Amino acid sequence: MASTTASSKHQLLILALAFALVAGLFLLPKVIVKPKEGKESLTQSAARTANRDQGAAAPSTAASGLDEHGHPVGSHEATSEQPHMTVPPAQRQEIIALVRRFTSETEQSAKLRLAQQLADKYKGVERFDSAGYYLEQVAVARPGEQTWKRAADAYFEAFSFATTEERQNLLGAKCRELYERVLKNNPDNLDAKNNLGMAYMNTSNPMKGVGLLREVLAADPKNEKTLYNLGLLAIKSGQFSRAVERFEELVKVNPENVDGQFYLGVTLAKTGAKEEARKAFLKAKSISPDPALAATVDEELKKLQ
Repeated sequence: MASTTASSKHQLLILALAFALVAGLFLLPKVIVKPKEGKESLTQSAARTANRDQGAAAPSTAASGLDEHGHPVGSHEATSEQPHMTVPPAQRQEIIALVRRFTSETEQSAKLRLAQQLADKYKGVERFDSAGYYLEQVAVARPGEQTWKRAADAYFEAFSFATTEERQNLLGAKCRELYERVLKNNPDNLDAKNNLGMAYMNTSNPMKGVGLLREVLAADPKNEKTLYNLGLLAIKSGQFSRAVERFEELVKVNPENVDGQFYLGVTLAKTGAKEEARKAFLKAKSISPDPALAATVDEELKKLQ
């Protein structure tokens, strides 16, 4: 079982830049999705997002020459809400060439192969929303548990990076839509249920998300991802003792879980258990080669003195 998820790795990178108690919790949804947002609107928005990268354009977007953020179509400069998404020129040209082939291709099998290639290329440059768009095209043509999940996972990765209300709303809703399709095919897909639960945390019904996470834990009490997420949610709600319990369960399941050890240290420190917190921080530092994490741990250890 993997000790970390891609999103939790991103959290540790953020921690290195500016640590606070809730640093790393920006991945947790913080806004309410407007209930009037329908599936048709979401699909059009997803197409516009892909069009930002010279993807399959929604007609209105292609006509305007602007993406959904008001930037020129095909612009690959980093923005304040997508600082990690600058695409090197060589890769940009490769992607643009693939998009042109995808757009002009009429044979379905060939078009789907191009969609998969585009998804892989976009993942490689961390444009996960565009990867999700093309994987969704594959899933629409060849629906099934795994094809829907690959699309949902890509959107969930993009959701993990979302730092504006607009993108949190759009990507969270796409995650819910696609993970529901996964679970329709297989109600026992625990990873999909876990991610769906997290995607519900920024809606008007966050308890549905908590309920889904608890369902996962009932089926698999040693599920690392769910223990981790429940620990983060406990921190967010100020329930530090409960968070300690979750992270203690997590590191009992896997003592090498870096994120579990780190947040165990954070929450133990908050409850006043300084010596135990120190041990957890040192354990996290000892099992990770990441210098950013090491620097953050050193800062936290100073606070315990």
